[in-house]
Amino acid sequence: MTASHESQHKVRLDKWLWAARFFKSRSLAKAAIDGGKVQMDGQRVKVSREVTIGCTLKIRQGWDEKIVVVRELSDQRRGAADAQRLYEETPQSIEKREAEAKARKAAGGMLDRPPQRPTKKQRRQIHSFKEAQE
Repeated sequence: MTASHESQHKVRLDKWLWAARFFKSRSLAKAAIDGGKVQMDGQRVKVSREVTIGCTLKIRQGWDEKIVVVRELSDQRRGAADAQRLYEETPQSIEKREAEAKARKAAGGMLDRPPQRPTKKQRRQIHSFKEAQE
């Protein structure tokens, strides 16, 4: 579709996030939206919300949080170069993300991560402990 034709049709938020390559599948995009990790113009939104050109999206993925402005609409997933034309990340968002990445890198081994995933027995113990606390 051409840019003029794309601006005339409506696109659901989950489809747009998938087409813009923020998520590998629409179901992952839906889970992120339902989990409150995606906000449109400062508001929590539903999966079926329609994206408009010029709206601001705040997208949290793992450690990173991106603030992007929608430039084009598309519901088809294409190459990475085409996907990057769909949005523009704000300069403040880029600065903040790079600063946080440097801070994480400087912290290095200070981030406390478990050496491995818990075993089935350990998961049961965690669940029973949490239930006892409630």
